[in-house]
Amino acid sequence: MGSTDRPDLAAMLAPLTRSLIAMELPILDDHGLTMWAYSVLTALSAGPARGQGVLAQEIGADKTRIIATLDDLQARGLIERTPDPADRRARLLELTAAGRRLHGAAQAGIRAREEELLERLPAADRRGFLNALRILRASGPETGE
Repeated sequence: MGSTDRPDLAAMLAPLTRSLIAMELPILDDHGLTMWAYSVLTALSAGPARGQGVLAQEIGADKTRIIATLDDLQARGLIERTPDPADRRARLLELTAAGRRLHGAAQAGIRAREEELLERLPAADRRGFLNALRILRASGPETGE
């Protein structure tokens, strides 16, 4: 490969993403969470969601697929579904104190493992890598639509 040649971004990121998911699964299992449950808790940690459709779109799930996950999280006292004051037919979804604690504990375990991986990079490269990811995530891909 010449100096301007490189693999496509997806070809570089996909194996890393698979490795990160494989690293996270045992941590989530130790906390009694599935990846979808953790995704729900992570999304709700930023604030309440106006209904399962909005939440599903935010985490990239089919809204019918997460019903069982939401039911389980509610039965375990980790989330609440309350009537939306602006539309009584809709439900607000939010974390309970127990849900916030569980999410924090699982996230701390994941972050500790991520730090082990990131320590392979010099400090300046680590900061640059994380900053680049934040910028690309915030801007989203250009779809041309």
